[in-house]
Amino acid sequence: MHVRLLCAFTLFVIAAPAQWLNYPTPGIPRMKDGKPNLNAPIPKGPGGHPDLSGIWLVPDNTFFLSLTAGSKDDPVPYQPWAKALVDQRVAREHRDDPLALCLPPGVPRVNTNVFHPFKIVQIPRETIILYETSANDEFREVFTDGRPLPKDPQPTWKGYSVGKWEGDIFVVDTIGFNDRGWLDTERGRPQTEALHVTERFHRINFSTMEIVMTIDDPKAYTKPWNSTLTLHLQPDTELLESVCENQKGFEHGTK
Repeated sequence: MHVRLLCAFTLFVIAAPAQWLNYPTPGIPRMKDGKPNLNAPIPKGPGGHPDLSGIWLVPDNTFFLSLTAGSKDDPVPYQPWAKALVDQRVAREHRDDPLALCLPPGVPRVNTNVFHPFKIVQIPRETIILYETSANDEFREVFTDGRPLPKDPQPTWKGYSVGKWEGDIFVVDTIGFNDRGWLDTERGRPQTEALHVTERFHRINFSTMEIVMTIDDPKAYTKPWNSTLTLHLQPDTELLESVCENQKGFEHGTK
């Protein structure tokens, strides 16, 4: 990401004073010295499935910058207009990024920022995801009560999500997005209202979770494409309130 863009994001976010950042998280196994036992067995929830509850964070901003991080070339199968738009956004040094204007990061971008963890709360009939974002506080409801995805949803930033278990993998399908979000930051890959995101949450061990994300947007891309995100559990902490103030004007950070 361009350095000036990083500075702009920093200007916009005001974090609340730290609260409960060192309070022991209830239910986490501990060693004799009181530290969390990150090698403990994976906890189980109702039905014997892995319990994904907890605060999770990516180790770095690699995938926030690019969902195809690590690829030598750009492997994304763009429609011609989408590739032209990506090139335009790169040339403009990302100054059109909605996140820098305090607008919400969509899915899956909201999962990928190393500065902002998210909290999963797994309860009967739905899984709630609370985000500490550089826009304003954000949440998702993933319904697990058997309801279908809406047939004609009002477009939103986060979409509408339903989830189900396939063995030990929690599969979340989300549709109903608007066409204003960016999928990542460095290239500003676009989305349309046809976007369908599938996230496959797999808790590999007590302290590590993997999300395999499939982007299926036939209006922007010629075929679906994948990205895999690794997250780490953050014990003995809580989310912080963040408030984004856009009156400073992103243009001052890009000229």
